[in-house]
Amino acid sequence: MPDGVTIPVIDLGPYLAEAPGALDRAAEELRVALTEIGFYFIVNHGVPAALIRDVFQQAVRFHAQALDKKLAIKLNKHNVGYLPMQGDTLRTSVVETVTKANLNEALFVARDLPLDHPEVLADRRFRSANQWPADLPRLRDIVVEYCDTLERLVQKLVRLYARALDLPAAYFDSAFAEPQYKLRMTHYPNQPEPVAGEFGIAPHTDTSFLTLLAPNDVPGLSIRAPGGKWIAAPAIPDAFVVNGGQLLLRWTNDRFLATPHRAVNHTGDERYALAFFCDANIDWPIAAVPTCIGPDNPPRYPTTYYTDYMIRYQQRTYNVFGDATKDAAE
Repeated sequence: MPDGVTIPVIDLGPYLAEAPGALDRAAEELRVALTEIGFYFIVNHGVPAALIRDVFQQAVRFHAQALDKKLAIKLNKHNVGYLPMQGDTLRTSVVETVTKANLNEALFVARDLPLDHPEVLADRRFRSANQWPADLPRLRDIVVEYCDTLERLVQKLVRLYARALDLPAAYFDSAFAEPQYKLRMTHYPNQPEPVAGEFGIAPHTDTSFLTLLAPNDVPGLSIRAPGGKWIAAPAIPDAFVVNGGQLLLRWTNDRFLATPHRAVNHTGDERYALAFFCDANIDWPIAAVPTCIGPDNPPRYPTTYYTDYMIRYQQRTYNVFGDATKDAAE
């Protein structure tokens, strides 16, 4: 990358094979990545390339449907379903005053809870059943398999985070036993001409503990380097891009970075992206870990919970609801 900025590439192969010393070696690489740049790539991660291709194909098929078909499963208060084009505006951005809606559309999928699950029946916020397209039956099976695979990968990754924070490897195991996650299957149409303030997705930081972005041959992602310059992220074959968000800041008391990033599609082609946002169990308290606080470094954030944080975020971000989420929260 230009200007001497490097996004580290972490080879997970030795760690996943339980090679001696591999966990701590990978954890040290992760520590450097998250304190210096806030992004890293992972290779030899164990996610089958064929499965990734299948999910991309399902994203293309879903977004190729007529608008009325997609709007039949419009995004709901649980943040699952279809977000139409220009359906969100990132007013929560901490790096830019955003006034224009994002030029993308997306299908959001969460853990696939059954209709008779107690929390679904109770209409508990962010613990709903998914909304699946009626005419694409294979999409559900493929996407659920992909989410299950990434969940298992995250449960391996958080052990690296624990060691990178000088904690026992199993420190996050209970917190991520049944993590909250969302898969965002996004379509970015080509933007033929640059327009000031107009983005596929505007400059922002994620909300998550960690985000896994699937390997993508169509460029568009750029990150803000520590010096403030925006730099296009390279495409590395079969490598996931990983970054942290606002809830990672809270867990680490700002020790690990939540780096701003954005996406613009000037390729001349349609661009699709698969972002998997992952957080701890819904009832787990989000507070700074012991190694990130001390007498001279008190907690910078109050303890919070996923539901409370995401309700506030949703109210400020999604144009498609009007006042619906505000009413639901109250």
